[in-house]
Amino acid sequence: AVVSTQSTGGKEQGWKINFHAEELNYLGGVEMGVNAGATAISHLEEISDEGIRMMAEKKTAAVILPTTAWLLKLKAPPVRKMLDSGVVVALGTDFNPNAHCLSMLRIMNMACVEYRMTMEEAMAGATLNSAASMGLSDKTGSVEVGKWADLVLLKVPSWEHCIYQMDASDTITHVIKKGKVIYRA
Repeated sequence: AVVSTQSTGGKEQGWKINFHAEELNYLGGVEMGVNAGATAISHLEEISDEGIRMMAEKKTAAVILPTTAWLLKLKAPPVRKMLDSGVVVALGTDFNPNAHCLSMLRIMNMACVEYRMTMEEAMAGATLNSAASMGLSDKTGSVEVGKWADLVLLKVPSWEHCIYQMDASDTITHVIKKGKVIYRA
């Protein structure tokens, strides 16, 4: 199938474009996605240097999905090169039958261990940059006055401990959505 960058489809309805590109092979999908105005492009194991340059220039978020690459034994995406080039890097689980992981803490750990992200980069990738990948960083993704107050509170010695532990679901004390407590342990 041929996809045209001239097609606007849902953009006319205010929808954001999230491309899946360069997971198994290089096909020029990143370049097509950036030219189509994608907010985010996911996978990126086979991204080109030109694709990295274009994503950095247009501030298109890279959504990295560590469990998928790991389980399918794919080449690791060049995350460090993306970060060093100024690409906004978000993290996700890619939860599906072949990547059955819901734990963002495990994803953050994998990003640090497998892709050499710092803990601060992994935290930003799981929060503010993930919000940016959906065009929502002005509303959520960080704790700031005027934002939605979407929070998960954990009983851990420090925020870094969450990444070390990989799965701190047993330490969740509260879940807050738009300022309202929706779960209390």
